[in-house]
Amino acid sequence: MPLKFIKASTKEDIKKVYNYNLDAFSSSPGFHWNLKNINNEIDNGWNLYAVNKSEETIAAIFLKKEGKNMHSKNTSIKMMYQGSGHSHEIKEFIETNARENKCSQVTHYCEIDDFRTYSLNESHGYKKLPEKSHDGTIVIWEKVLKK
Repeated sequence: MPLKFIKASTKEDIKKVYNYNLDAFSSSPGFHWNLKNINNEIDNGWNLYAVNKSEETIAAIFLKKEGKNMHSKNTSIKMMYQGSGHSHEIKEFIETNARENKCSQVTHYCEIDDFRTYSLNESHGYKKLPEKSHDGTIVIWEKVLKK
């Protein structure tokens, strides 16, 4: 069964995504997984999506369009669903969303020690940039999308 990607459009939607895993971003530098910070991201132009398997939320995605660039970041997938190819489905969703929004590039952010995402990004044609953000703890990846 394919994943469903549901944009959080209401406060109730946001709360549902938040409640899927209270520790989702707890170790991320500069971002603690709580409703205030999630709402701050949304107020700063990020769109929040629930990643659902059946009716269960297994991850969350943030997307933000700036010009021809789609910025993306996501939580880890719930442990019991890891290793099932869902990370590749999430990456495909991000790139499809970027194309639908007429973006020619995706910029993805992940923690410096998230080696699973390193491998995923490399397998999808992303290039790691030399610069880092947030005190050097967040790695920036870019991919130019083919038309």
